[in-house]
Amino acid sequence: MAFISTRQLAVVHVVALLACGLGGCGSINEKLAAGAGAAIPQWAGGLPRDAPPRPGTAEYDEFMRERERKRLTPAAEREDAGKSDASSLEPTH
Repeated sequence: MAFISTRQLAVVHVVALLACGLGGCGSINEKLAAGAGAAIPQWAGGLPRDAPPRPGTAEYDEFMRERERKRLTPAAEREDAGKSDASSLEPTH
C-alpha cells in the first residue's frame, strides 16, 4: 500500500493553492487594467496626455473621423499645417 505522508499532502495543497491564486491574477488584471490605466498619473507610468482615446467611446469615434479626414487631405495642405516653429518646441531631457 502506498501511503501519502502529511508533509506530501501539505505540499500538494500549497502548490494547488498557489496555482489557483496565480490563475486568478490573470483574469483580475485583465478587468482592472482597462479602467485603472486612466486613473494613474503620467509621472507614475500612466497614459500620456496626448494618448488617443480608448476604443468604444464617443471620443474614440470622433478621433478616428478626424484622423481619416486628415488622411484624405492632399499632401501639400498637410505639410503646411504640420510644420511648427522651432521656438514652440519644448526641450527634451
